[in-house]
Amino acid sequence: MKRILMGLAALAAATSLDAQQPAAPAPANDPIKTLVSRLDLEKYKATIKGLTAFGDRRQGTERNRKAIDWIEAQLKSYGCANVERLTYEYKTPARQGGGGGGGQAGGQKPPDPIIASGEVRSGPGGSRYRGTTRRTGVNNDPLRQPDEKLRALNMEEARDGPRQDVYCTKVGATRPDEMYIVGAHMDGHGWGEAANDNGSGTALVMELARVFSMPDVVTDRTIRFALWNNEETGLNGARAYVEQREKLQGKEEPAGSGRYPEPKWLGMIQHDMMMWDHGMPRADGTWNPEQRPEADVNIEFQSQSKHAEAAMKLAFHFRYANEKYATDYPAAVGPHMTNTDSGAFQDIVPAISLRENERGMHTGAGWNPTWHQPIDVFATFSDKDFRLGLNAAQTTLSGVAQLTNARLK
Repeated sequence: MKRILMGLAALAAATSLDAQQPAAPAPANDPIKTLVSRLDLEKYKATIKGLTAFGDRRQGTERNRKAIDWIEAQLKSYGCANVERLTYEYKTPARQGGGGGGGQAGGQKPPDPIIASGEVRSGPGGSRYRGTTRRTGVNNDPLRQPDEKLRALNMEEARDGPRQDVYCTKVGATRPDEMYIVGAHMDGHGWGEAANDNGSGTALVMELARVFSMPDVVTDRTIRFALWNNEETGLNGARAYVEQREKLQGKEEPAGSGRYPEPKWLGMIQHDMMMWDHGMPRADGTWNPEQRPEADVNIEFQSQSKHAEAAMKLAFHFRYANEKYATDYPAAVGPHMTNTDSGAFQDIVPAISLRENERGMHTGAGWNPTWHQPIDVFATFSDKDFRLGLNAAQTTLSGVAQLTNARLK
C-alpha cells in the first residue's frame, strides 16, 4: 500500500495542473467532442425522473421489477444491442444484532447529533480527524416520508427469491474480445425516490448506452452497460455477475464465429451518487443548499486491491479526460474506493468509481443529508446538482471513448 500511495503522490505531483499547461482543447473535428455534445442535461434529468416513478426501487419488490422492465425497454429503444438479464437468488442474511439507522423527514435539522471535531473515523474508506461530521444511517420509518403517495408506493417489503441485473452491449468492431464494463446500481432504499442514490448513476449509464448505441458510432473494443441490483444489501447483483461470468471471459462462441458472449474484462467503471457536493454540514446541523465552490467529480480506486497500480492509472486517465471534455466541474482522484459495486471486481480487473464525494471521507462523514433518506427525491435537487452528474457522464463517456477508440462513420 505504501508503494501505491507513494506512486500516487508522485504521479499527482508530476501531473499537477499547477505544474503543467492546461489540457489542450479538443479540436473542432474531434469525434469524442461530438459524442460528448450529444449528452444533454434535460435528457439526463428526464431519465432520472423516469426512474423515480418507481419509488425507491427496493430490491425484492414489484416496484424494483417494474423498474428493471422500464430500464430494459429504454435500452432497447436506444438501439443498444444484446439487451440481457442475469438472474440470481438472494436470501436475506441472518441479522447480527442492531437496528436500522435513523432518518429525517425533510427540513434542515437532522435528528442525529452533530459530532464534535476530533472523532476518529477509521476504515478502508479513509477517515476524518477534524471538522464537523454527522452520523449516517438508513431511514426505515415510513412516517418520515411526508408524501402519502410516495409512502404508499414504497410500502411493499422485500421478499427473498430471484433477482435480476440488466445490461446491454456495444460490440467492438476490431477487438470484440476485449471489454470495458460501465455500471451503476438501480436499487435504493430509505423511503424516498432514490433519485441520487442511485437514479443519478443509473441514468448516467443509460445515457452513455444511448450515445454509444447511435448508428454512426464505432468502437474498436466492446463496452457493456450494466445496471446492478441488490447493491444496498451488499453488492449482491455485481457479485452474482462476477460469479457467473468471470470464467467465461474471452471464450469465442461458437468457435470461429468472432462472437464473445463475455469478452475479456479490461476495466470496470462504477457510478454511485453523482449529484450532491454541498460540503460539510454546519455545526448547527444545517447544510449549504448550493453546491460548494470546490464541487468536483471524485474518481476513486482502492489502494489495497490486487490491481491498485493499474486502477490508479485508469483513474488518472479519466481525470485527464475530464480536463479535456467536461464543461463545468473538474475531477479529483482518491485511493479509498469502497462500498460500491466496483468492489466486486477490484481484485480481478482494474476498477474505479465515479461519484459526487469521497465515499469514506465525505459521504461516510455525513456530507450528504439525502443519503438513504426520504428527501432523496427529484424535487430536492437543482440544475446545478443535475449538472454535476452530467459532468460525470461527460468524464466517463470521453474516457471510455478514448480507451475504445470511438469514432464516427
